[in-house]
Amino acid sequence: MVIQVLDDSTDPVVKDLVKIECQRWKSKGVNIRYEVRENRKGYKAGALKQGLMRDYVRECEFIAMFDADFQPESDFLLRTVPFLVHNPDIALVQTRWKFVNSDECLLTRFQEMSLDYHFKFEQEAGSIVYSFFGFNGTAGVWRISAINDAGGWNDRTTVEDMDLAVRTALLGWKFVYVGDVKVRSELPSTFKAYRFQQHRWSCGPANLFKKMLVDILENKKVSFWSKLHLLYDFFFVGKIAAHTLTFIYYCFAIPVSVFFPEIQIPLWGVVYVPTVITLCKSLGSPSSFHLVILWVLFENVMSLHRIKATITGLLDTRRVNEWVVTEKLGDANKTEPAMEGLDDVQVIDVELSTPLVPKLEKRRTRLWDKYNCSEIPVGTCIIICGCYDVLYAKKGYYIYLFIQGLAFLVVGFEYIGTRPPSAE
Repeated sequence: MVIQVLDDSTDPVVKDLVKIECQRWKSKGVNIRYEVRENRKGYKAGALKQGLMRDYVRECEFIAMFDADFQPESDFLLRTVPFLVHNPDIALVQTRWKFVNSDECLLTRFQEMSLDYHFKFEQEAGSIVYSFFGFNGTAGVWRISAINDAGGWNDRTTVEDMDLAVRTALLGWKFVYVGDVKVRSELPSTFKAYRFQQHRWSCGPANLFKKMLVDILENKKVSFWSKLHLLYDFFFVGKIAAHTLTFIYYCFAIPVSVFFPEIQIPLWGVVYVPTVITLCKSLGSPSSFHLVILWVLFENVMSLHRIKATITGLLDTRRVNEWVVTEKLGDANKTEPAMEGLDDVQVIDVELSTPLVPKLEKRRTRLWDKYNCSEIPVGTCIIICGCYDVLYAKKGYYIYLFIQGLAFLVVGFEYIGTRPPSAE
């Protein structure tokens, strides 16, 4: 077993910390390799591709992948690798994420609800019926020969994990989701970090859909129904139509309809169907059921960013390959409690006289950087539509319009999530 640390950091302080930690483990007899690149070409895909080119990797049959903030249990390999050993048709074993900071703020609770639904009803259901589901980019084990068969890692989009999964599935390889194996990880707790992450997660799949449409249609190794599921269910509905419909219907069509008396949206379209969909999606996180209405309002707000990212991916515009590393605060806000559990040896290993992260410098924040300027005008317009409904239209949509408009303003003025620590 070889532990390979792929470090694409640009901060010399971080690079030194990672290198020192790797050397510490190596001195204990662990077979660990610290790998850096001269450039960040291809971002994560580029790092993974170069990592697999190392001579010592040729001796390995499988690769277990973890992002830097993931913390697998000691029995992770014992509970995942046997699926690959005993079934040569399986290329990937995907496990579930478990979040260590889901209770940190309302933003992390919303993320937990969305991701629980993704794991429970998209990946687990797909695995049960032997249908395609995507690789999440981490907390999974790949068969290296399957990666090579599919042409290796490709950096043509910002969703290299999904790209590899689609190409591998088109060759007839199978995937398995193991929900009982959970790997601890951290959710981004600042809205800015979450927004950049969602841009990548929405833009990348749309761009991949555009680039792989012909390849999927011309593929001869999988059935017609498998291709239909991949194109229609996975890509078109799940990655494109869902974001588009959500924003156009809930944030444009319903508000604007109050100005046109001849437009009558039936009650089932405004209340009943959205309620059923909401209840179904809430089944993934029963403990957060009381937050489901707030979650739906927030998802409607996020549809604004997702539809912009989707259009960017489909049209291959300027931000299509934008990769902003998702900022995660870790224990930055809890440095003192984090020290309480350390034993004497660990405390000695830490050089307390030198801060691990340089102190942040204060800088003047511009108005458009301080607030989210996209949400504020949208929220204002929706509230104006609600006022018009109260005074003139009398359609009864104003209750929804007021709370949805308020949700846009709350996000626009940065009253959601935590704030990163700043200098005094």
